[in-house]
Amino acid sequence: MILFLAFRSVAPRRPAPPPCRRKRTFLTPYRRLFAAPGALAFTLAAFVGRLPGSMLGISTVLMIATVRDSYALAGAVSATGVAATAVAGPLLGRLVDRQGQAKVAVPAVVLFALGATAMVLCVHHGAPAWALFLCAAGSSGVPSLGAMTRARWAALHRDDPAARHTASSFEQVVDEICFMVGPALAMVLCTAVFPEAGLITAGALLVAGTLLFAAQRRTEPPPHPPALTGHTPLLRTPGLRAVLLTFLATGAVFGSMEVATVATVRSFGDGSASGAVIALQAAGSCAAGVVFGALPLRGPAATRFVAGVAAMALAVLPLLTADRLTSLAPLLFLAGTATAPTMITGMTLVHRLTPAARLNEGMTTVYTGLLIGISAGAAAGGWTVDHLGPTSAYTTPATAAALALAAALAGWGRLRMPVRCVPNPLGPEGRPCRGERGPAGGRRR
Repeated sequence: MILFLAFRSVAPRRPAPPPCRRKRTFLTPYRRLFAAPGALAFTLAAFVGRLPGSMLGISTVLMIATVRDSYALAGAVSATGVAATAVAGPLLGRLVDRQGQAKVAVPAVVLFALGATAMVLCVHHGAPAWALFLCAAGSSGVPSLGAMTRARWAALHRDDPAARHTASSFEQVVDEICFMVGPALAMVLCTAVFPEAGLITAGALLVAGTLLFAAQRRTEPPPHPPALTGHTPLLRTPGLRAVLLTFLATGAVFGSMEVATVATVRSFGDGSASGAVIALQAAGSCAAGVVFGALPLRGPAATRFVAGVAAMALAVLPLLTADRLTSLAPLLFLAGTATAPTMITGMTLVHRLTPAARLNEGMTTVYTGLLIGISAGAAAGGWTVDHLGPTSAYTTPATAAALALAAALAGWGRLRMPVRCVPNPLGPEGRPCRGERGPAGGRRR
């Protein structure tokens, strides 16, 4: 026994086996993303509240058009809501930055519920048209849950650009899913149940989702005092203006693409397939978003952004040659694959260009530009179909994509400029700005 112990004391020890490392897979970045405490909870709650965003417009149009038998009135009321959102969205984003997400979102969604209820009652009981316009304006001031979820991801992974990239990709996929499911659900509710069912369902989901999201307090970013948010308009930032102009034209691509697809499919003699064919574009964007989020970041964000817009402009051109449904469907899927990388990289640039204390305002501003572009693109696409015929329907999205590329190229130099370093008045914990650390304890804005 003594000899055995002596031998053990002098015998060379075998090296310990290396720790078992989990093999990196395609979904590893997403698993790491949702490992953060509370991430899954606020994501699910936000999805419930974000799905109605793609239902509200079409539900309002179908409800008014069916009950009042006037698409002109329905379109005007919907346009009023879009205009009110364009004004109120950035202002609410600034309030969220200053007061906190829950303090702003809860009262705002209560006001929305009152306005949406009034809209349903006015339509049902035959109120005058001016009352519908008031209801549309009053129910449009809802903070963007998409912007608030992105702000939470930015706060959770403020020092991890790779995780923020994956989170931005995931959020874009969620947006595409909402725009695939929402309009179809609204059409079924308004046509198969009763005209007001779409708006009632969308309103109930929006209120429930917003309240559930606001209840997730441990992942809510802290509010920033007005001294940090400042009063200078964000659009005075040259790079942010370039992203906004590109998003305006990109929204016009989306809006006109939907109108063009409906008109083209009907000209092929199969109008009932319009919804499924339109969904192929969103499906292509979803697939590209999932893949893009799992890939490592390569090259400057400005270069990736311009490359994505160029790919989107090129991917739209083959649609001009589609002469049957079997050729249109795969071309729409292909066109959609360029959407997600462009939007993801655009939001990365917004994150880089916007001070941390005004992140919600910055994201809401560019998304408002996208919304305005969608409305304008839909109107322009409708005019093209009416005056030039369905064979020329895709000239509008092709033109809008070319304008988006021109805006991105014009702003490329500003987007590539190094951000200037400013002092950090709150120290390392305050983080009023974002980006790499600059000299003298500052941050590069």
